[in-house]
Amino acid sequence: MRVVFTKGPGTSYDIAVHRETGAELAPRNGPGGHPYLPHDLVHFLVEAEAGIRLGVYGRIAAGDNGLFWPADAAERAKAARHRKSKRPKSSPGAQADMARSEELAGIAVPVWEVRHGHAAELPAYVTVREIPPVVDRIVSRLDEYSERWHALPVGGSLTLTW
Repeated sequence: MRVVFTKGPGTSYDIAVHRETGAELAPRNGPGGHPYLPHDLVHFLVEAEAGIRLGVYGRIAAGDNGLFWPADAAERAKAARHRKSKRPKSSPGAQADMARSEELAGIAVPVWEVRHGHAAELPAYVTVREIPPVVDRIVSRLDEYSERWHALPVGGSLTLTW
């Protein structure tokens, strides 16, 4: 699966997913908010580096639509009916992977910001003793992509493979 992050004005961005399993997905806007580390790019790097297989991107690669909608109108209507008629069911493993992705992203970004002088100190919810070893590897990946993202012009993109 290929995931394309396209830079918009300010801290906005779009995400497009090209996958082999499941309906073709329409691109969507990302939540923005960070000039170096788009939220969804952080989750991609966290999940890839930590080996999280049932997080956002593993589920999408397996055919789940996640936060996306099918590009085809008929598929989109079918997905909307399915979402209204059934509460999403998730395995305990998938729930744990999603929670782990959020936890690691919530630690790795502040660690990256402190190391690069974008923040003076870690937030109160992050203590040095509680930082898992995988965070150093994740921060290295954030280093690799943050400058590349920041240097992109509006309309420029990064493509990552899951």
